[in-house]
Amino acid sequence: MRYLLLSSFFCLLFACKSSYKSLQSSPDSAAGCIQKFTPQFTRVLYKTQVDIVGKHLSGILLIKQMPDSSTRILFSNEMGFKFFDFEWKKDGAFTAHYVFDKMNKKAVIKTLRKDFELVLMNTLNWQSEKTFTQDSAVYHRFTAAKGYNYYITDPSCKELLRIENASSRKTIVSLIMKDYENGVPDTIGVSHKMFSFEIGLKKLTDE
Repeated sequence: MRYLLLSSFFCLLFACKSSYKSLQSSPDSAAGCIQKFTPQFTRVLYKTQVDIVGKHLSGILLIKQMPDSSTRILFSNEMGFKFFDFEWKKDGAFTAHYVFDKMNKKAVIKTLRKDFELVLMNTLNWQSEKTFTQDSAVYHRFTAAKGYNYYITDPSCKELLRIENASSRKTIVSLIMKDYENGVPDTIGVSHKMFSFEIGLKKLTDE
């Protein structure tokens, strides 16, 4: 049962594969629509499961906007044992305030940071946006430090289908953010393609 949350997310993600070679440039395809999908987190709790190279963690993840407009993400188990505590300043500057010893590795912290930045959308290079089409989807491409971030919508930009971090040829990370209510997604899933690392979040109704 512990994998039910993750498996329900990733059956969707694994069914979606992108071939970037076949993207068709479409500069007039709903450029600028992505801003409305930026999550409006004030204080939100998520039931969370994390699978990382054979290890399983579960607990509660808190996303909170602080009075100085920074964003704090705290993940702990149901007993209050803290796994990590991250902060992003308004300008995108990142601080890892605490990381559990077994997770306290540069590669793990860097991966978590990049994953949550795709969710928060707080470090996107908005000026770099270019739009492409493929099948019945619009790919909004943003230049990243390495490769690109794609925010993929339906043609009318009513639904965020998925998010992908990619090189020029292949997908590295896939995400979903579904069922927005008052600017907050109910469901978030992250799946890495190069190694076993998955995150599943389901919003708790009692905040």
